Amino acid sequence: MFHSLAQAWQRPRRLTHERRQRLTLWLSFGCAMLCAAMMLWQSERMHARTAGVLTEMQNIDAVRDTVGALLSSVTNAEYDQRRYALTLEEHSLSAYQDDDRRINLLLRTLEAQTPPFMAQSDAILGFKRLVLRQAGAMALTVQLASDGQSQAARHIVDSDIGILQMQQLRQQADLLAVQIDQHVASKRAQLRQLITVSRAGLAVGVLAAIFAFFLYVRQTSLLRQATARQQRLLKAERDALESQVKERTARLTELATYLQRAVEQERARLARELHDEMGALLTAAKLDVARLKSKLPPDAAEPRARIEHLTETLNQGIALKRQIVEDLRPSSLANLGLVASLEILAREFSERSEIPVDTIIERVNMDEASELTLYRLVQEALTNIGKYAKATEVTITLTNYGHHAEITVADNGMGFNLAQVPSTSHGLMGMRHRVEALGGRLEVISAPGQGTRITGAIPRQPPQATPSDVPPDSTG
Repeated sequence: MFHSLAQAWQRPRRLTHERRQRLTLWLSFGCAMLCAAMMLWQSERMHARTAGVLTEMQNIDAVRDTVGALLSSVTNAEYDQRRYALTLEEHSLSAYQDDDRRINLLLRTLEAQTPPFMAQSDAILGFKRLVLRQAGAMALTVQLASDGQSQAARHIVDSDIGILQMQQLRQQADLLAVQIDQHVASKRAQLRQLITVSRAGLAVGVLAAIFAFFLYVRQTSLLRQATARQQRLLKAERDALESQVKERTARLTELATYLQRAVEQERARLARELHDEMGALLTAAKLDVARLKSKLPPDAAEPRARIEHLTETLNQGIALKRQIVEDLRPSSLANLGLVASLEILAREFSERSEIPVDTIIERVNMDEASELTLYRLVQEALTNIGKYAKATEVTITLTNYGHHAEITVADNGMGFNLAQVPSTSHGLMGMRHRVEALGGRLEVISAPGQGTRITGAIPRQPPQATPSDVPPDSTG
C-alpha cells in the first residue's frame, strides 16, 4: 500500500516531454483565460461606467435643449396671449393654444429627461415652477379675454407683471444653464479619467495575454465567426417572425375595423329600409283603417270595436318599428345630437330595467364616427349592466376636456374579476377596438362586489357635415 502511494507521488516526475508540453500548454491556456477574464471584467466595468457617464451627458444635453425650447415656447406664448388680449383675433388665440400645448409637452419631456441627480435641484425645480406660474398667468389673461373681460385682460397685459415674470424665468434659465455646464464639465473630466484608466488596463491585459492567445487565435476566430453567423441567422429569423406577426396583426385589425364598419353600414341600410318600406306600409294601413272607420254607421258597434283594436295593433307595430330602427341606427344621434341621444338612451334603459340612471353630460363637438362610438359604448355598457350587473344605480358622465371627450359608465353592481374575463367576452373587446380605432383608450375598473366603471377617452376632431343615414320617423 505504501509502495503504491510512493509510485503515485513519483508519477508526475516521469511525465514524458509531450505531456510536459501539453501541461505547459494548458497552464498557458489557464493563465490566458485568467488574464482574459480580468481584462474582460475590467473592460466591461469601464465600459459600463463610461456608458453611464455618456448617458448622463446625453440626458444633460437633452435637458439643455428642452429648457431652451421651453423658454422659446413661453416667449412665443407670451407674445401670442398679449396679441390676443389686445386684438381678440382668433388666429392669435389658436397660436397661443398651440404654444400652450407645446409648453405642456415640453414640461413632460423635461420631467422624463432630467437625471436623478438634477431632478431635485433648486435650479430645475425653480425653473419648472416659474414656467407653470407664467403659463397659469397667461391662461388667466386669455380666459378673461375669451369671457368678454377684455378690459381686465388688457390691464394685466399693460402691467409689468408679465415682463417681470419673464425676466425671472430667463434668469432662472441662465442659472440652470450654468448648473448644466458644471455638470457637463464634471462628467467630461470623469469620462477622460475613465478612458485613461481603461487604456492603461487594456494595454496591461493585452501584453499579459498576447503570447498565450497566439496559439488559439485561429480557433477563437472560427468560433467568433460561427457565433456571428448563428446570430445573423437567428436575427434574420426573428426579424422575419416579427414582420409576419406585425403584418398579420395589422391585417386582423384592419379586418376587425372593416367588419365593424360593415355592421354599422348594414344596420343603417336595414334601418332605412324598415323606415321607408315598413313605415310606408304601416302608414298606408293606418290611413285605410281611418277611412273605413269614418264610413262605418254609428250603430256598427262590433266592427267599430274591431277597427279600434286594429288601429291599436297598427300603433304598436309602428312603435315596434320605431324601436327597431332606433336600435339599429339611432336617428336621434343625427337629428338631436349626442347629448340628447344619451339622455334618451339612459331614460329608456331606466324605464325598462327600473334602475335609476344619473346623467352628467356636457356638450361636446365631435365628428359623426366619434359620436357613434360613444353612443355604442354607452349602449353596450347598459346592456351588460341590465344582463349581469344586478345594479341598483347607474351613472353616465360625459366630460369635454377640449382636446378629447371622456365618457364614463359606472354602476354599483356585483362587478367581476378582470383577470378571469373569458375569451368569449366580445363586448369589452368590441368596445376597446372601437375606441382604439379612433386613437382613444378604454379603461375598465371592476372588482367582485365593488361595481364596474368603464371609461372611454376619444380625441376630438372637427366634425364633418354628413347627411343622416336615417331620416326622422314621420309615421304616426
